[in-house]
Amino acid sequence: MQRVKTLVIALTLALGTVGVGAHAAAPDAAATTAPTVQIQQIRNATARISYAGKTFLIDPFLAKKGAYPGFPGTFNSQLRNPMVELPMSAKDVMKGVDAVMVTHTHLDHWDGGAHQFIPKAIPLFVQHEADATLVRGQGFTNVRILGENTVFEGVQLTKAGGQHGTDAMFATKPLAEALGESMGIVFRAPGAKTVYVVGDTVWRSEVDQTLEKFKPDVIILNAGDARVVGYTGSIIMGKDDVLHAYQAMPNATIIATHMDAINHTTLSRKELKDHLKQHGIGNRVRVPADGETLAF
Repeated sequence: MQRVKTLVIALTLALGTVGVGAHAAAPDAAATTAPTVQIQQIRNATARISYAGKTFLIDPFLAKKGAYPGFPGTFNSQLRNPMVELPMSAKDVMKGVDAVMVTHTHLDHWDGGAHQFIPKAIPLFVQHEADATLVRGQGFTNVRILGENTVFEGVQLTKAGGQHGTDAMFATKPLAEALGESMGIVFRAPGAKTVYVVGDTVWRSEVDQTLEKFKPDVIILNAGDARVVGYTGSIIMGKDDVLHAYQAMPNATIIATHMDAINHTTLSRKELKDHLKQHGIGNRVRVPADGETLAF
């Protein structure tokens, strides 16, 4: 029980309560097939998604390297977070962003209350009223709750479900409350590929249902296999889930992220790439470096 209490304290701290030529050329095939989707990996689960003419920032965690202590009661808790610097300045991360999407308010997905990089009036989407209340309390004035049929500037956004840990973890009430809820997000627009940000969840029926309903072209998996001490299993996905996604959606591209930045992740990019090579599935799986942009 002491271990659970320690972990609850750690995760509570992570819940976003910190500080708060001469002739005109004729149109060609390249022009008509230009990508409408660009996904830039920033760090951890933070990404910029340029979608149908709008730019969304996912789960902004913009602190400098080592700004926060490791999460007690988790794997490698002696390491400070984040473990690496941003690949660009926070100002450049925010450049051109039209809206911010916060899948949940754990610190490594939202530290917007601790700095002034994110404009207070920017459209900011959260999963439910509890997160909205927290974020509004940090001074943000344009906070919106994502639903099943939310439209932002021509982009259709859908909240998807999941569970941020195993059933055994959620059977322990204090731990379940600390882990809390986390959403996924589906992006759709006419002429654009469907993108599914799965979010912080283990593989559950909600994920299967979202895949079946929306048949996404691009799936972003948080695949760092994050662990807490004293429990079997992960609180997010891992390498076997990447393989599962590859097999479940044979026409989709999988983007694996949420690695090499936070103390409690146990899977590195290198280990995942070795796993992909071993199973011969690298043709549809991308493991982007921080700062790398993928186009679809």
